[in-house]
Amino acid sequence: MLHIILYEPEIPQNTGALIRLSANMGAHLHLIHPIAFDLSEKKVRRAGLDYAELANVYEHENLQACLEKISPNRVFALTTKTTRYYTEPKFENGDAFLFGPETRGLPMEVITSFPEEQRLTIPMMPGGRSINLANAVSIMAYEAWRQLDFSIDI
Repeated sequence: MLHIILYEPEIPQNTGALIRLSANMGAHLHLIHPIAFDLSEKKVRRAGLDYAELANVYEHENLQACLEKISPNRVFALTTKTTRYYTEPKFENGDAFLFGPETRGLPMEVITSFPEEQRLTIPMMPGGRSINLANAVSIMAYEAWRQLDFSIDI
């Protein structure tokens, strides 16, 4: 299976959209505290529609607890502070993809805790700051799933 990890998510609509995405591709969605909203908020429910019951969503007190619980093969940190494109690695079942909060991205100490080859970026036009979190996760998750031939056994 693939794991999507949201580090301290801030915008309920993004998390709701990613609940829906996770349900539709069979990925597990992990939310790292603190979460800036209540998961039962109307905005989360509306964005996730009726997919919450179909998704595998887990909350963790911190990143360390999450990684200990899921024991991923590898963790790929998505950041604008690297030059390795998200399409370069060959992904495997059990890989995890870590995304930072919408307003600030992953802290540098989190980014640098992963080997450079596990830090990935999604290309943008010069001067672009970032891509919406739900869009970035979708791009990354579907690339990994594509490489796994859209297997339903992830």
